[in-house]
Amino acid sequence: MKFHNHNLLSLIIFSFLIIAGCNPSNEVAENLPNSEETALNQTIPESENNEDNSVVSEEGQVVEVGNYHLELVTFPENTGVHLDLYLQTGDNHETIPNADVVGDIQLPDGTEKQVTFTYDAQGEHYTADLSDTPSGQYQMKTTVQSEGEVVNGRFSFEL
Repeated sequence: MKFHNHNLLSLIIFSFLIIAGCNPSNEVAENLPNSEETALNQTIPESENNEDNSVVSEEGQVVEVGNYHLELVTFPENTGVHLDLYLQTGDNHETIPNADVVGDIQLPDGTEKQVTFTYDAQGEHYTADLSDTPSGQYQMKTTVQSEGEVVNGRFSFEL
């Protein structure tokens, strides 16, 4: 019985080697575009509007808090990270332009920094920059003060 199991195992291994030899991986790799070329050749719309005027973002983190819709999008840069915060009403997703927005950020080493977001009227969102950012996991508590209400949102991102 051991003789048959050994022959069967040898036959299976030999079959795999033949199959692998008939399909060289180099030919497959040459026909596939690399990720950099794919990213450069794709046309990505700046925003897509749904019927409810909400902005669709593939990279943003969304938090719904009460009557508010908060979306954080991060962009790594040479000097740190750029933060975009979209602050909208929760029901019809209209932009809220006159809020005070502050982010309390915990860095990967445990230290904390505070950033103040400023409103970008052209982009209809709030922006901030965080410089000297080491690689790792970041936690951010966002405090929004708008029309006498205070709203907190929590986000995390990695660099």
